[in-house]
Amino acid sequence: MIERLAETIGLTRWQTQLIVTGGVVLLLAVVRWLVLALVHRRIADSAVWYRTRKLLSYIITIVGAIVLASVWLEGSGLATYVGFLTAGIAIALSDVLKNLAGWAFIVLRRPFRLGDRIEVGGHRGDVVDMRAFRFTLLEVGNRVDAEQSTGRLLHIPNGTVFTEVLANFTTGFQFLWHEIPVLVTFESDWEEAERLVLDALVEHAPDVDDAAVRRELREAATEYQIRFTHLAPTVYLTVRDSGVLLTGRLLVPVRELRSVEEAVWKHLLRGIAATDTVALAYPTVRTTFEGPIRLERG
Repeated sequence: MIERLAETIGLTRWQTQLIVTGGVVLLLAVVRWLVLALVHRRIADSAVWYRTRKLLSYIITIVGAIVLASVWLEGSGLATYVGFLTAGIAIALSDVLKNLAGWAFIVLRRPFRLGDRIEVGGHRGDVVDMRAFRFTLLEVGNRVDAEQSTGRLLHIPNGTVFTEVLANFTTGFQFLWHEIPVLVTFESDWEEAERLVLDALVEHAPDVDDAAVRRELREAATEYQIRFTHLAPTVYLTVRDSGVLLTGRLLVPVRELRSVEEAVWKHLLRGIAATDTVALAYPTVRTTFEGPIRLERG
C-alpha cells in the first residue's frame, strides 16, 4: 500500500512513510481529544474520569503502535525483522519489559487499587497514580510521626511488585491492630492502672459489633481466609526494669492511627491525674546500702 501511495504522489518510500506517520499521530490525537470532550460531559466522579482517561490513552497508544508498525514494516521481511527486534528489546530493555509485566500484573490481579494505602520496598503511602511503567505513592510516615502524609510523591517502578514484599493496609479490612505501651511504677496499683488503660481503649476503639465492621470481616474472610476471633480491646501485662508495662491493644481505622492514639492518651492521662494510686514510670536507678555509712571530712 505504501509503495502504491508513494508512486501516486511522486515521493520516495520513506518520505511517504513520514507523511503517513504524521497523519496517523495527528488523527489519533484529534480522536482522543474528541472522545474525552464528549465523555467528560457525562462523568461527574473524578475517580471514574481518571480511569476513563487512562484507559482511552492506553487504547489510543496500542492502536497507534499497530498502525505505525504496519506502515514502517510493510514489505521488509517482517518475520525476520521482528525476531531480531524482539531479541534486542529483551536484552536492552529488560527493566522496561519487567515494568510492563508488572503493570499487567497490577491491572489483572489487582494487588492494590487507586486510593489504597500500601507499603513496598520500605516505602509507605497512598496510591495516587498508576501508569504503564510506574505507580505513584503519596508518602506517609518516614519523615513525620505516625501514619500522616509527608507531602512527597514517590514514583515506584511497576517491576517492584515482583521483587519486593507488598503490604496492603486497606484492601479487605479497613482496620489495623495497634498497641499502646503504658509503663507505671512498681508502687502503683497495677490492677487500677489496667482498668484505666482498658477504659481508655474501649472509649475510643471502633464498635466491633457494628454491622459495617462485621460485613467487612465477612468479606475479608471470604476472599483472604482472615479469621479474627477476638476483636475487643485488651490489655497485656509484663514487667520491665523500671516498672510494670501495660500494653493496650485495639483495632484502629487505617487512616486514623494518630488521632485515636492521641485520644486514648488524653483519656488515660486524665484518669491517672484523678487517682493517687497510679503513677507513670520512667528509667530510674536505685542504690541500696547495707551496714553503717561513715562520712569523713577531707
